[in-house]
Amino acid sequence: MKKYRLYLSIALIGLCCSFVIYSAQPKPTIYLIGDSTVRHGVNGNGDEGGRWGWGSFIYNLFDTTKIAVENHALGGTSSRSFVTLNLWSKVLAKLKPGDFVIMQFGHNDNGRGTVKGNGEDTIHLLNPRTKEVEVIHSFGWNMRKYIKETKEKGATPIVCSLVPRNKWTNGKVNRDNHAHGEWAKQAAEQEGAFFIDLNTIIANHYDLLGQDKVLATYFTSADPVHTIEAGAKMSATLVVQGLKGLKNDPLKKYILKNPADMSAWKYQPSADYRDKPAAK
Repeated sequence: MKKYRLYLSIALIGLCCSFVIYSAQPKPTIYLIGDSTVRHGVNGNGDEGGRWGWGSFIYNLFDTTKIAVENHALGGTSSRSFVTLNLWSKVLAKLKPGDFVIMQFGHNDNGRGTVKGNGEDTIHLLNPRTKEVEVIHSFGWNMRKYIKETKEKGATPIVCSLVPRNKWTNGKVNRDNHAHGEWAKQAAEQEGAFFIDLNTIIANHYDLLGQDKVLATYFTSADPVHTIEAGAKMSATLVVQGLKGLKNDPLKKYILKNPADMSAWKYQPSADYRDKPAAK
């Protein structure tokens, strides 16, 4: 009888411990990093011109009882300045095994702050903000840095090519498959990361609708880069379509099978992750 009670006590203790360990596990997080086409407005709530980023709406497509979504993208950032502005360090500080990072850059990587291509070439430039000389790497090198550091944290990197501009030639949307889109793909392949050719997926969708309908539905005539709310929602849907098209989609179990109708979607407010000015 005493032996039975001992075994029963041990079993109950083991059961309680396993419950505590299980219940203490935090749910994973999807971190979004990128520019204003991912998050427009400091808090992800668009701007007075009605322009939105797709990252503000993508949470509507995930089961947020099982996974969280944090949109750390910021307008005006390039694959380099997202690091130098200490935005990436804030994501890294939170990243844990089982998390995900979806990254999309390119729209602000055409200037002197990023070397074109996917190579190891570097240049040295004086940063006018910090007054320090910086080593400038290629776009592909920057993307590989994000991928490597995400993996080092035990998280899963997912690279997207940049969303297309509302620019057309002979009835087709101009693709970016020989510049930043191609370099993003090369970087993902080199580092063994998932890659979504978002540029092509969205461009194909636009082609089916036609130039006039795309402008009337997704853009304003004043801005060929940033979509209005309807365009941001559609882009979010196409990001998830791209995820579903991946071999061994790492987010499959978190994607809602029957999400709410797009007309009912709400935007997800996000924090201002920029460094605060030092108090005077």
